[in-house]
Amino acid sequence: MADLTRTEAAVLDAVDEVAAVGLLCRLVAVPSVGGTAAESEVQALVAGELDALGCDVDRWAVDLAAAAGAPDAPGQEVTREEAWGVVGTLPGTGDGDPALVLCGHSDVVPTGDRALWAGDPFTPRVDGGAVHGRGTCDMKGGLVAALAALAAVRAAGVRLRRPVALHSVVGEEDGGLGAWATLARGHRGDACVIPEPTDGAVVTAAAGALTFRLEVTGHAAHAAMRDRGVSAVELFAEVHADLRAFEAERQRDADPRFAGERYPYGLSVGTVHAGDWASTVPDRLVAEGRYGVRLGEPVEAARAAFEARVAALCAGHPWLSAHPVRVTWTGGAFASGELPPGAELLDQVRGAVVDAGGPPPPERAVTAGTDLRLYAAAGIPTLHLGPGDLHLAHGPAERVPVAEVTAVARALALLTLRRCGVA
Repeated sequence: MADLTRTEAAVLDAVDEVAAVGLLCRLVAVPSVGGTAAESEVQALVAGELDALGCDVDRWAVDLAAAAGAPDAPGQEVTREEAWGVVGTLPGTGDGDPALVLCGHSDVVPTGDRALWAGDPFTPRVDGGAVHGRGTCDMKGGLVAALAALAAVRAAGVRLRRPVALHSVVGEEDGGLGAWATLARGHRGDACVIPEPTDGAVVTAAAGALTFRLEVTGHAAHAAMRDRGVSAVELFAEVHADLRAFEAERQRDADPRFAGERYPYGLSVGTVHAGDWASTVPDRLVAEGRYGVRLGEPVEAARAAFEARVAALCAGHPWLSAHPVRVTWTGGAFASGELPPGAELLDQVRGAVVDAGGPPPPERAVTAGTDLRLYAAAGIPTLHLGPGDLHLAHGPAERVPVAEVTAVARALALLTLRRCGVA
């Protein structure tokens, strides 16, 4: 642990845990599920916080028509009538791009069966040292940690030499619309930290993920004489079994940063719809799922490998050879992404964590697609450091420890001083 300067110590002391918890509860109370009006409402709330901090705030309506037609757009899985980008910049005494970008997404996934929750998922509660509710972990806790870091810099009266920016984005859960639009608008920086939940680690790589649709064709018949039909459900069972084997093959020789993860590049079928009458052999089945992209694997290559596997199964099947499964790619497309080897940001973040009072964080990779790959593709060294455990995200036990929100805020505040400099 390095000796802190008086300014660094003052900024760490200025991190306000009570204010952070209050802000997190206000954000969680906005049910900002992707594609709903609340997605815009929560962005307005964040913009107001940034304005109150004295940031230069850029708030704009994302051009959804342009996003739908742009060849490099990441795609969407929900329908939106509007989407808003928000960037707040604490200016420095000098010009140029921010020395540091903090990026967080404010959209959340649906709650699922609310009966499985201990309470209303959008009525945040503090219990057992954690804030509970949808979005606490993924990732409003991290967004609040970033805001708390900027608030501490302002509260300590520090003037920065170079700017620091906070990008608040939507649409991360279904592809990365907000981050894509923010970068397309010209917002850049020398380095970026995304405070997604990392459970005490620094995450320097993220696998990709693609959404696929399978259409399986059978032959309808009366269920009482099912031998005269060909069930699309039974055909899909064979397809699914082969995809499970394909998934197992793709886990081999995974990057060691995925240590402890059984499926670094998981393949999962999320929805299945078949048939239109209970006593008819189903002649059509549509399944949709998620397919992991290996680190460094081009999206086009990942798609080709999947399509070739399905085609090979069909070619050797007595029915599917004449009625092949149709594969299409829908929704969000997450490429993989990683911090360039040797990038100074990793040691800087680790140093900030330790000097802010935390243990040395291990380096890990995450199996989920994230906005990291968009910033990395834009040439901005990027990693994750954030409060919470990703294994709790998207589930009814979602929560984030208050102490972790505070610890990350302290580390980000220290990192801000060291990257941006004190005037």
